[in-house]
Amino acid sequence: MIWMFIIGLLSGIISGMGIGGGTILIPALILFGGIEQHVAQSVNLTAFIPTAIIAIAIHWKNGNIKYKLAIWITISGIAGALIGSWMAIGLSSRTLRISFGIFLMIMGIYEFFRKT
Repeated sequence: MIWMFIIGLLSGIISGMGIGGGTILIPALILFGGIEQHVAQSVNLTAFIPTAIIAIAIHWKNGNIKYKLAIWITISGIAGALIGSWMAIGLSSRTLRISFGIFLMIMGIYEFFRKT
């Protein structure tokens, strides 16, 4: 149970920073919690709601939100979430885990070589 607390705490910190708690939460739930990929992703999405609300409130208070951009990203994000959920349901847990791993590696490589 202490592992789940630590995993949740780290995930929340990462989420609050805007990095995406799922990069910590999903692999940690699979490795340390023995949870199936589909379940780990659903837990991540459920945990994302309150952390996102807190992060939005803080960023809104600090004036860090560009509303016109946020509206377009929200609309396209909803469409992408519907498509992605539909696709994930049809994939095996192994295929979904491999796809997620490849995605994390690509993003890691991108961030490593990105010029700031």
